[in-house]
Amino acid sequence: MEEKNRKQIRKTGRKPKIDPAVHRYSINLNTEDNAKFLALFDQSEMKAIAHFITACIFQKTVKTVKIDMDAIEYHEKLTRFFSQFRAIGTNYNQVVKILYRNFSEKKAGTYLFKLEKETIELVQVTKEVIRLTQEFEEKYLKKE
Repeated sequence: MEEKNRKQIRKTGRKPKIDPAVHRYSINLNTEDNAKFLALFDQSEMKAIAHFITACIFQKTVKTVKIDMDAIEYHEKLTRFFSQFRAIGTNYNQVVKILYRNFSEKKAGTYLFKLEKETIELVQVTKEVIRLTQEFEEKYLKKE
């Protein structure tokens, strides 16, 4: 009977922290400093302001991530361009095989000459794309 009268100890709820943070401090910022602080906090992508302040005070590294949407868009378009370029290369090989299979040497040579002119123009466009990409990387994707 004594066992029934005793209160049962339940192990529910949040586990207590080993070293709880109980010391609190307060600072006041003017409008300009607050704007700078919030900008830094947004760049850090931390979830809690308290963790960000603690990291800044104790000089822990604070990760800032900048996403340049123009660079992402440029990369996507460049990727699409090179996939089209590969498709052109595949089609080029197929056209050459078909020309030699279905036409005489002289007629196939004439068509290949026209195809060669277009290929030279494509090479010039590709060189221009490579130059523009290098220029873009130097100006906008500086690794800091």
